Amino acid sequence: MRDETGYQTLEVIATANKFNQWMFETIRPYCHGNILEIGSGIGNISGFFIQNDYSLTLSDADEQYVHQLKKTFGEINILSIDLVHEDFLKKYVQLFQAFDTVILLNVLEHIDNEGKAIENCRHLLKRDGSLVVLVPAYRFLFSKMDRALHHYRRYTAKKLFNLVSKKKFNVRKVFYFNAMGILAWIYGKFWGLTSVPLKEMKLFNKVVPLAKFIDKILFQKAGLSVIMVAQKDL
Repeated sequence: MRDETGYQTLEVIATANKFNQWMFETIRPYCHGNILEIGSGIGNISGFFIQNDYSLTLSDADEQYVHQLKKTFGEINILSIDLVHEDFLKKYVQLFQAFDTVILLNVLEHIDNEGKAIENCRHLLKRDGSLVVLVPAYRFLFSKMDRALHHYRRYTAKKLFNLVSKKKFNVRKVFYFNAMGILAWIYGKFWGLTSVPLKEMKLFNKVVPLAKFIDKILFQKAGLSVIMVAQKDL
């Protein structure tokens, strides 16, 4: 059964076209070749890759999301992939070493066994393939909204670096994204919100140019999210 809070959150974020484009533009330089997106959801970022003619495979562990993705992006290869399936090595062997880039955007925090998820991403990547991960930042920001969205944790750049580098990846870059969003999340935590409000999301979408400027002057040293780029180690 679909997680309704998660679905509603994705639908709210879908209205923020400038924010979604900013996220896409931020990770775009690190995505190349045959790309697999793990946890595509309803395709908020996927659409930008498709519009820009990337070779893209979408996937999700939730069959309802897979069904919706097929309705929205029927011409694209769309798979059902559970990154921590107990029989992963047999179930998905046909996908091993098939991709140049694997991306996980706001996915890893939903997975209890995060180490196994990273290990299995390695199986999916070709020689020298790239792993691009975006996760929520800072433990002190953990809130009722995190619990409602079934987040196990939030990260720091150091924590994410250590996790991935232990799984036979060479971490090439780790940086923060959306420093201005920290204030918005603190607002939500203070008021005990359990979902992203549509009105506030639309307002934030309008100030994305300012948010981008703030990230630039802070040299991406703080943010609501952490982004990591790593290369598969032989």
